[in-house]
Amino acid sequence: MKSFPANRSRDIERQAGYLRPEHCVPPPPRGPSADDMWFIRDGCGIVCGVITWMLVFYAEFVVVFVMLLPAKNVLYSIFNGAVFNALAFLALASHFKAMCTDPGAVPKGNATKEFIESLQLRPGQVVYKCPKCCSIKPDRAHHCSVCKRCIKKMDHHCPWVNNCVGETNQKYFVLFTMYIALISLHALIMVAFHFVFCFEKDWAKCGNFSPPTTVILLIFLCFEGLLFLIFTSVMFGTQVHSICNDETGIEQLKKEEKRWVKKSKWMNLKVVFGHPFSIAWLNPFATPDHGKANLYQYVV
Repeated sequence: MKSFPANRSRDIERQAGYLRPEHCVPPPPRGPSADDMWFIRDGCGIVCGVITWMLVFYAEFVVVFVMLLPAKNVLYSIFNGAVFNALAFLALASHFKAMCTDPGAVPKGNATKEFIESLQLRPGQVVYKCPKCCSIKPDRAHHCSVCKRCIKKMDHHCPWVNNCVGETNQKYFVLFTMYIALISLHALIMVAFHFVFCFEKDWAKCGNFSPPTTVILLIFLCFEGLLFLIFTSVMFGTQVHSICNDETGIEQLKKEEKRWVKKSKWMNLKVVFGHPFSIAWLNPFATPDHGKANLYQYVV
């Protein structure tokens, strides 16, 4: 097999003899703030996160005040209002969990002499060392320049959730894309029904706003819904495909050699969403219980 220069330099980095622990300072002591909420202070990510919530609130405003409240059919309004609000709440909850959950960060600055000696490495055993955050990182971990940490099974850094998508928060990111796609589709269907109804009726009696204002609000909602439906549907499909194949986006991009055991697609899904299968897979408040899934996934 042909060897590339990038692969050779990475092999050198993995050699324990090249770790140079004397260049690493001990990590700071873990104090009471160690368990504080995970949050990345990145200006671009914070702006993107705020925009995401504002767009959901805009859709909420148009759906409720422009389409549902003026509707004459009370059952139609109650049913669609309940469904849309439930999906919107789950979408925002998933976004919050994806943003404020540690994605699987490797302890920073642990590549010290004491820590390396505690690993009791066998002769010839190779390990990763990140020169940027000075940490010993496990297999399939990559360094994120935005989070400034090595992330276990890092898929990518997403500015829309202001966080990396990694080993411990991928479930929440997948749920976020799924629920956003669902509310976008639901909003587009309601807009279509509203336009059909209003074309048959007098536009002046079709809402609480003037006809031009109503049309403009609906057009903006159509544009937003169509854009996010396409984007999140593609992202959702890509994430599910990556999970089933047990290969992160970075690993696919770099075409890294697969050093891990490949198992069934169903077991790969359980590793991310929890074992065994349950309705908790769809719940952004339920922390995945991997249970026996990891025993089937990795070689000990």
